[in-house]
Amino acid sequence: MAILVFAEHDNIQLKGDTLKAVAAAVQLGSDIHLLVAGYNAIGVAEQAAAVAGVSKVILAQDPALEKPVAEALAPLLIQLAPDYSHLIAAATTTGKNLLPRVAAALDTAQISDIIEVVSSDTFKRPIYAGNAIATVQSHDSLKVITVRVSAFDAAAATGGSASIESVSVPVQQIAAKVIGQELAKSERPELTAARIVVSGGRALGSAENYQALIAPLADALGGAAGASRAAVDAGFAANDLQVGQTGKIVAPELYIAIGISGAIQHLAGMKDSKVIVAINKDEEAPIFQVADYGLVADLFEAVPQITTALAH
Repeated sequence: MAILVFAEHDNIQLKGDTLKAVAAAVQLGSDIHLLVAGYNAIGVAEQAAAVAGVSKVILAQDPALEKPVAEALAPLLIQLAPDYSHLIAAATTTGKNLLPRVAAALDTAQISDIIEVVSSDTFKRPIYAGNAIATVQSHDSLKVITVRVSAFDAAAATGGSASIESVSVPVQQIAAKVIGQELAKSERPELTAARIVVSGGRALGSAENYQALIAPLADALGGAAGASRAAVDAGFAANDLQVGQTGKIVAPELYIAIGISGAIQHLAGMKDSKVIVAINKDEEAPIFQVADYGLVADLFEAVPQITTALAH
């Protein structure tokens, strides 16, 4: 049977996390269908059709689907599910909101946050904040799966030539709707897609110090700015910049942790980074145990020096 991947988008652009979900799906089979559910989203469907490995794009359009509300999307996936062996979504805020609802309605167990495909019914996923890896096998006829996107390379956005098929949308009254949305705008790359991430922790002391030290270094490197949960809770940085088990999972080519002690919660969100650099004046900080390069120094002296050197 075919495999259905839920596509995330803003009705204009297909999101990069979807390409990583497709990459995971390709390891399960060759007949990959991509579901584009939205409104006035034909452009997204055309982008989806060009993704390498996708054989068909399912396009569902309705005003109720303009925003990714799980209550509106779930009936559509439930309607399509009998034709598929696997339902897959990226383990993003949207995917984590949508697929559990679908799995419960279909009376099937969800397999969450997989990092490796062993076979069509067996997967690996992290547990205990990533300190152990569980190998999970499902005997359900339908597998409902979310994919940790930092564990998979993105499928090629071009090279495919999938057909586009329109489907009708189940019409029903739902009790939830989006009445407003505030999106943070930044010239920096999006946190989960950035090649370089510079994160600051509670040792920065204030939001002013975060802006004065972390932002300029991230800009000098052409990277994204992140923060530990402690820094976010203290109001130094916005919630959408939080890296960690309860924030965003990142795996950039370079991760720079500044004034971050290295709590398990934070390590779970960044320890798969290719190269980790830690700057902390406490030489016993746990962050040094996972760092490839460590600098024991006062961040208020070291970071400005590094930023200045990069500028020249």
